[in-house]
Amino acid sequence: MISDVINDASKARSKKQKIEILRKNETWALKDILRGTYDENVKWNIPNGRPPYKENQGYNAPSNLLKKHKEFVTFVQGQSGDSMRKIRREQLFITLIESVPPPESELVIDMINKIPIKGVTKAVVKEAFPNLIQK
Repeated sequence: MISDVINDASKARSKKQKIEILRKNETWALKDILRGTYDENVKWNIPNGRPPYKENQGYNAPSNLLKKHKEFVTFVQGQSGDSMRKIRREQLFITLIESVPPPESELVIDMINKIPIKGVTKAVVKEAFPNLIQK
C-alpha cells in the first residue's frame, strides 16, 4: 500500500534512507500523492476540510490507491472534472476515499488539504524525484 511506503519513509532516520525508500517503491500512485500534496501548481476542486464519509474497515476495502490514483485527475482544477457539477465531483471523491483502506483515505484527504506528510518533506520528495514537483 502507498500508506506503508509513506510510513516507512517517514520513520527512516536519515534523508538518504527516506529517498532510498521512496525510489525503491516508485509508482505513479506514490508520485501522484506526493505531487498532489506538495506541488503548488496542483489546485484541487474539492472543498478543504474533512468530507463526510464512512471509513471502511480496511480488511474489506474493495480497492487501493495503486488502482484508484488515476481518478485524481477528476478533482484537479483545469482537468476533466471542471465541467462536472460540484455535487457530483464531491460524491465521486467520497466514493474514492470510502473504497480504499483508512490509512490511504487519510493520505488522500491530507493531499487535498495540502497538509505536509510528517517525516517526508518537500525537499526529500524533490531529491527523490527531481522532475516531479514544478513549484
